[in-house]
Amino acid sequence: MDVRIDSSWKQRLQGEFDKPYFVSLADYVRQEYASQTVYPPARLIFNAFDQCPFDKVKVVILGQDPYHEPGQAHGLSFSVQQGVQFPPSLQNIFKEIRAELNVEPYNDGDLERWARQGVLLLNATLSVRAHQAGSHQNRGWEAFTDAAIHALACEREHIVFMLWGSYAQKKGAFIDHNRHLVLESAHPSPLSAYRGFFGNHHFSLANDYLLLHGMTAIDWR
Repeated sequence: MDVRIDSSWKQRLQGEFDKPYFVSLADYVRQEYASQTVYPPARLIFNAFDQCPFDKVKVVILGQDPYHEPGQAHGLSFSVQQGVQFPPSLQNIFKEIRAELNVEPYNDGDLERWARQGVLLLNATLSVRAHQAGSHQNRGWEAFTDAAIHALACEREHIVFMLWGSYAQKKGAFIDHNRHLVLESAHPSPLSAYRGFFGNHHFSLANDYLLLHGMTAIDWR
């Protein structure tokens, strides 16, 4: 099966594309895009990988589902397209960056600026039906994104994994803490941000770790 995805990722994930689960997933997703309103736009399903090649990844931020309202999702976890109002979780992420780093984030929610610096903004599920959160879960995307995380965790060293909330923490439970920095806290959603996301210092801890291992820090604005 020919999947259009950044060549560095295609090389690592080629084995997934021919597995029965992915063939079935691809058929399902194709039918969904043909018959329903689905986000993100089809050309942006693999945007997280395209914006952040395998060898450039320095930080991984795991999300769960793409946003499911018009104009929001563009294939990067927590990010929205330029000009779109910030969803609550993204508002809280920027609030923590302000408090922690004493910098003012840019006035748009398009996090491609992070991706270009080496932040893989990966959702566990890469598509969703309009207005129906979780509608493409348990169709195979989770196995595919697990394979991507495994490839990073096993082939690379000194990556920062930010695991916000129990879902992300379960998905990243296998990561070797001696080989990578694994940062865990509550999720930035309004339901849980005050139970440990605010004040987690993940952005400064990530940069300290990157600098310690000879890499450039991320400009989190």
